[in-house]
Amino acid sequence: MQAWILDESPGSYRFGEVTDPPVGPGDVRVRPVASALNHMDLWVTRGQPRPHLPHVPGCDVAGVVESIGSGVHGLAVGDEVVINPAVSPLDMVVAHGDDAPMYPGFEILGEQRWGGHGELVSVPARNVVPKPAGRSWAECAAFPLATLTAYRMLRRARVRAGERVLVVGIGGGVSTAALALAQAMGAIVYATSRDEAKCARAIELGAADAFKSDADWPVKVEVVVESVGPATWDRSIRALQPGGRLVVCGGTSGPVVEINLPRLFFKQHEIIGSTMGSYGEFADVVRLVGQGLPVTVDEEFALADYPSALARLESGDQLGKIVLRHD
Repeated sequence: MQAWILDESPGSYRFGEVTDPPVGPGDVRVRPVASALNHMDLWVTRGQPRPHLPHVPGCDVAGVVESIGSGVHGLAVGDEVVINPAVSPLDMVVAHGDDAPMYPGFEILGEQRWGGHGELVSVPARNVVPKPAGRSWAECAAFPLATLTAYRMLRRARVRAGERVLVVGIGGGVSTAALALAQAMGAIVYATSRDEAKCARAIELGAADAFKSDADWPVKVEVVVESVGPATWDRSIRALQPGGRLVVCGGTSGPVVEINLPRLFFKQHEIIGSTMGSYGEFADVVRLVGQGLPVTVDEEFALADYPSALARLESGDQLGKIVLRHD
């Protein structure tokens, strides 16, 4: 098949021929109609993490079933589907349920497994769900990883209707999904950004207010949704009211932060880590998207223009998800 390929890590992508992904027992192979970018597309080129090589990137995929392995039921060639990018072994799912992503064997499409920026992608049948009716291919490629990640974050942070939620660094897929999901949960949502235009856009998307990231934030909230890291960490902690919860899924500005321990224990704050999500949580996300949950698409590129899409992602100028069309 033709795909974007990473031969070395650190390294850069090239477009070319690579062996078709196999279809084993219990697998489904999908022909992508659209795929979406994530920061993982950039991280693997830097060896953070270093994937098995050669590697095909692309965590988010929506497409059409191309072939089916033995033992698969309920799916047919030609079905329009969305792929859940979070792959947990069945024994871990049975043993740990929604906490299966915490345990050994967990993989992410486009990281430990070949992804969808090519002509074909193969995944376990349990990771394939029907495309939500009435949603575009771009929306269906845009929501899986980011919305699943944001949904688990808000669940782990125990967000309740009427609470105040601050989404730090609005612009990427997770932060825009968190804004939409927190509103759907009945929360009052605030946002931050370095960019005044993104602050204004966040308010258009339903935020009660939005603040420049590099200025003091005039709110105290029950929950802070963090994915930026050291550049915003201290302000995020200071924005918590006593007993507040900070939930974090990443650190786009770096991996190391400082914690003021007296503030942590005197204010009785909670710091909660979160990664991806479970099969049950993905089912909830698909249901919400089918019911009309907003999915923000920043810009669409042709698959051949993947380098330009990567440049936009790396610039940080986007608000929402960047999508590739597999014309």
